[in-house]
Amino acid sequence: MSAVLSTSGISVNYGGVRALVDVDLDVQQGQLLGLIGPNGAGKTTYIDAITGFVRCQGRVELDGRDVSSMPPHARSRLGLVRTWQSIELFDDLTVRENLAVASYRPSVWETMKEAVSHPVASTSAIDEALELLGLGAFADEMPSDLSQGRRKLVGVARALAAKPRLICLDEPAAGLDTNESAELGRHLREVVDAGTPILLVDHDMGLVLSISDYVVVLEFGKVIAQGSPEVVRRDPQVVTAYLGSAAAELESNGGRPGAPVGQASGDEQ
Repeated sequence: MSAVLSTSGISVNYGGVRALVDVDLDVQQGQLLGLIGPNGAGKTTYIDAITGFVRCQGRVELDGRDVSSMPPHARSRLGLVRTWQSIELFDDLTVRENLAVASYRPSVWETMKEAVSHPVASTSAIDEALELLGLGAFADEMPSDLSQGRRKLVGVARALAAKPRLICLDEPAAGLDTNESAELGRHLREVVDAGTPILLVDHDMGLVLSISDYVVVLEFGKVIAQGSPEVVRRDPQVVTAYLGSAAAELESNGGRPGAPVGQASGDEQ
């Protein structure tokens, strides 16, 4: 496998606070990588850093190209796409129209043509994203009429419609019940198997450990463990720092989707 995303020495400082310290992380083609850790570990900060939303030290490469100095919109155009903890859908647009907004990237010439005509967006990527996320039957629905689980899937589909090289998902299972989390997990696995790698941050340990190919664990901005879900699940440092007494429960349920284990409260990552 070749690395789609390769980051080295990623460090972020907020005044005297070191939010990330020399984090090295690669996401390979065909891989779903889970990034976990307790609140304040630096998970969301890492996504913010590599997508250009916070200043950082270190190097970020996408398909071997150094994007470290690029602004967020330039990284997104190259295929480094992210979602946010809050879904932020356009509730006055249909599901299909939400995806169209995300996928529409006119050239300068097309923009000039739109001054005298209506834009025509390609629908192939939109249709593929809708079908892959199981949203085909809801394409003409308003997001406000959907369940929370399907709204989360619309957020993922919107990122996928942009035809990214990599999707960074920040807490996609937050607020979902057991069945919704399990459905989300199945669809995320299908997205990766269809060719789009994912970097997944979530507190639902059952979800992350059951669908990830590789897991990296952060604590206080540093990588304390990494490896397959089976290796990470039994790592003493992870048990001590994050799972605690929930380790036995995680061991017994095999990390199945929809079984949040060791979940902390709050949004700080």
